[in-house]
Parts: sequence; C-alpha cells; structure tokens
Amino acid sequence: MEHDFVGRGWTFPFDVTANGTIATVGGARKLEQAMTLVLSTYPGERPFRPAFGSRLRDFVYEAASDLVFARIEHEVRESLTMWEPRSVVSGVAVRQEPGQDNLLHIDISYVIKGENDQRNLVYPFYTIPEEGSD
Repeated sequence: MEHDFVGRGWTFPFDVTANGTIATVGGARKLEQAMTLVLSTYPGERPFRPAFGSRLRDFVYEAASDLVFARIEHEVRESLTMWEPRSVVSGVAVRQEPGQDNLLHIDISYVIKGENDQRNLVYPFYTIPEEGSD
C-alpha cells in the first residue's frame, strides 16, 4: 500500500505497456511526474485551468546570477505549493552545470504529506545563451 495518498494514474508522458494497455505509475514516481508537469506547463496553456503551471519559462533568457537563481527558487516553490498539494517542498536550490552555461539544475527537496521520507527531484532547466557567447 505504498503512498496510497498519492494515488495511481497514467504515466507522463503518456505510454503503453508491452501488452497494449495504458501504462500507469503510482507512489513517489507519480508525484515526481506531477511536479515535472507543473514546472513544464506555462500558465494559460490549459484552456480549462488557465492559472495552472509555473512561470519558469520567463527565465529562459536570463543570465545566470544569484538574483536569478533566487527568483527561480521562489517560482518553483510557489508553483509546487499551489499546484501539488500532496507534497511539502522543504528546499529548492538552483545550480549551474559546470562547463555548460545554459544548463541549470533545480534541486527540489520534498516530503510526501503524511510521511517522514525526505526525497529529491532534480529538474533540468535550459537557458538560451546570449548572442555571441559561445
């Protein structure tokens, strides 16, 4: 009965099993897929849920700096708090991939509500470098 609170649902992205049935996932993996969906969806993309998602894409053209990292951390925390009530986000940290100026890793520490098991999700976020910077 692992993570009954989280539930079970279709995989994201949508997939089918070897025998042709719809693939499902549950527990922590389902929660991580839901969190990824929140962060990957821009508000307004869902016609019947126009506020759903995060404004993470607003940072695609921003240069890496401590201020931008703090703004990203705030956006991730606020979006997941609003749209993923099955988890409690305990920390968000943004770090730049060494040697790749356009790749940020967003480290999300969270706990599934009702449990005491700290988990982590690393969300890769790609930026577009300035013209002539490569």
